[in-house]
Amino acid sequence: MKKPTAETVDQYIKQFPVEIQRRLESIKACICKAAPAAIESISYGMPAYKLNGKPLVYFAGYEHHIGFYGTPFTHTAFAKQLAKFKQGKGSVQFPHTQKLPISLIKAMIKFRASALAKNIAQPKRNAASKAKKISKK
Repeated sequence: MKKPTAETVDQYIKQFPVEIQRRLESIKACICKAAPAAIESISYGMPAYKLNGKPLVYFAGYEHHIGFYGTPFTHTAFAKQLAKFKQGKGSVQFPHTQKLPISLIKAMIKFRASALAKNIAQPKRNAASKAKKISKK
């Protein structure tokens, strides 16, 4: 299967056979429901979602599976639930021969969104406090 290229997520999805389109649409719907403030785009040639300017999740369609990319941190947190799927660092493959684990996908998106919110809420050290730490060494 030729790797699709598109400028929007909808264009990306429409390049696939109908059955794969349905699976991709399901993942898109999960993202929109679990993280409604996420901004969608195409990045690395696949649908990408960012929250407050930081990567939330990515997904991609392939001939035999859907690739879902939720960062290594998220995948580690869901290691037990993802154990039955083929994985890479920060990625998981959902085969077309199996039903999509929608509940798991939603939970992963919510987890990642929550982690991003916590990081954003953390106060940043200002230059003066960094200078004090450096001068104490």
